[in-house]
Amino acid sequence: MFLDEFHTLAGDRITISAEQASRFAKGVAGDYNPIHNPEARRFCVPGDLLFALVLARFGLSQRMEFRFLNMVGDGTPLGFQEGEDGLIRVCDDAGKCYLEVSRGGATTHDEAVVEAFTRCYVSFSGKNFPHYLKPLMEAKGVMFNPRRPLVIYDSMGFCLERLEGMAPSLELLDSSLEVNGKRGDTLLEFSIQSGDEQVGTGSKKLVVSGLCDYDAEAMDEIVAEFYRLKAAYEA
Repeated sequence: MFLDEFHTLAGDRITISAEQASRFAKGVAGDYNPIHNPEARRFCVPGDLLFALVLARFGLSQRMEFRFLNMVGDGTPLGFQEGEDGLIRVCDDAGKCYLEVSRGGATTHDEAVVEAFTRCYVSFSGKNFPHYLKPLMEAKGVMFNPRRPLVIYDSMGFCLERLEGMAPSLELLDSSLEVNGKRGDTLLEFSIQSGDEQVGTGSKKLVVSGLCDYDAEAMDEIVAEFYRLKAAYEA
């Protein structure tokens, strides 16, 4: 399974090391958010890795909603369980819940289908910054704190017309940023394509914390650092 190198299974618990999480963020998602660097003071496991592990374990359903409740730290033992209420929860041994998933419609466990959808979504999702967020922040005249950029994955959901016979890709349909004081709520809406045919739609919500006035020079430095990290990793 393509996710094997990004987690460790011990009994019925999954752990994700900072190194595994960072490799997934950069190598699979193309996500160079410093919060996923192993040495980051506020390190957290990418939400997209938890998303990928849920699909690998429980399958891909036509309708799914993911709510990210807390940030997972380095090496936290996690249980992936489906409750009597039908919700899938990712929790630690103390009962703290990090992710809650609801689903409906048909479900497929076809590994090729699940992996193809996982890869196309994660690749899209990893482009949060600078591709989607920078122009939104620039248009609103705000940005995150350049010394402590914090962008948190809040939730995502999608609806598929079918599960079989598709070669999925995602395209951004619309994006918006709502500013409330020091906080910004970003909504990214996307279509799910198979060739020229639209087979589904979805949306993703991000929270940007510590907003301040937009500083073009500071933003240019952050973007340059993003591409420097990308080039260094790809080399």
